[in-house]
Amino acid sequence: MPIALLALAIGAFGIGTTEFVIMGLLPEVAGDFDVSIPTAGFLVTGYALGVMVGAPLMTALGTKISRKHMLMLLMGLFVVGNLLSALAPAFGVMAVGRIVASFAHGAFFGIGSVVAADLVAPEKKAGAISMMFTGLTVANVVGVPLGTSIGQSLGWRTTFFLVAALGVVGLAGIAKLIPDIPKPEGVHLVHELAAFRNAQVLLAMAMTVLGFGGVFAAITYIAPMMTEVAGFADSSVTWLLVLFGLGMVGGNLLGGRFADRALMPMLYVSLGALAVVLAAFTFTAHNKIAAAISIALVGALGFATVPPLQKRVLDYAAGAPTLASAVNIGAFNLGNALSAWLGGLVISAGLGYTAPNWVGAILAGSALALAILSAALERRDARHIPDGATTEPAQVSTARH
Repeated sequence: MPIALLALAIGAFGIGTTEFVIMGLLPEVAGDFDVSIPTAGFLVTGYALGVMVGAPLMTALGTKISRKHMLMLLMGLFVVGNLLSALAPAFGVMAVGRIVASFAHGAFFGIGSVVAADLVAPEKKAGAISMMFTGLTVANVVGVPLGTSIGQSLGWRTTFFLVAALGVVGLAGIAKLIPDIPKPEGVHLVHELAAFRNAQVLLAMAMTVLGFGGVFAAITYIAPMMTEVAGFADSSVTWLLVLFGLGMVGGNLLGGRFADRALMPMLYVSLGALAVVLAAFTFTAHNKIAAAISIALVGALGFATVPPLQKRVLDYAAGAPTLASAVNIGAFNLGNALSAWLGGLVISAGLGYTAPNWVGAILAGSALALAILSAALERRDARHIPDGATTEPAQVSTARH
């Protein structure tokens, strides 16, 4: 793997840290600005909404310049957003800072996925994508716990200053290590939008929403589930989340490795196993050891789907993949928001803190059903390809549209 991927991984580490570290610092932020915890929670939901809106918007704006320069601009925007949060004199200003930073998120991962795939041979594309996403997964193991600890001891503003510094390092790495790959000739916004007419692109995005939504249905409510049901102390939630992060790292790397060999079988196994583990988590949540194992497995199986789904979008949007890739990152955040809402509904209905696990299992099972449907459509289309023509996904896409 080329060293240029390290620059993308550093940027991903900073973005992953700023996205999730706020969850552990909400009490400090709320107290400093004299707002309620639910009000401070807008810093989480506002960020997710910003990713969904910013991903297509920033990618569309970036169609006029090279991908390297766009990545540099996005990291600059990320730095500005985090500095604004760190220096915010009022809660509203911090909320704006969070949204500014979030606008870099989806486009960075979307364009970064395309760049990572372009840096390696075709048979190593999913592995290259997973290397970039390793920065995001490692952020949950190192960046978020460390940032939370620093914020609680030295003040939450210190955490955001440090995250901004990470952005500067990522920006310098991109400037130094990423080659200036020219923008493909003849590819304009209209070509990028055309990718969304492809049923396989839309199916992959739907799998992203449902599959990763299954993960966050459970993880959003992991703290009350582990303390009230499993019997862990409040202080144990931090290392349980580290365990989840370790699972994410391992699953991401395995997903990238095996997706390059057999993409669809990798999706079948990871989504099917995720649905089973989430359903079982309803029962294993009552035992500390079994619950800890389940948390690691949810992280591993959930993130094992990321490289193959991102690669599938790139394959079927070949020729103009940047916008589709970025929108697929927004789909992850849509899945997070959808599953958190559904999980809250079943808890509010009095079904208990383990009920979101069933919601997650249903979502993951639905993603598996879409994967089977996608493969069936792929086989049907392949039968209509003339003898001697290729059946590569990108070519099938061209033949249909």
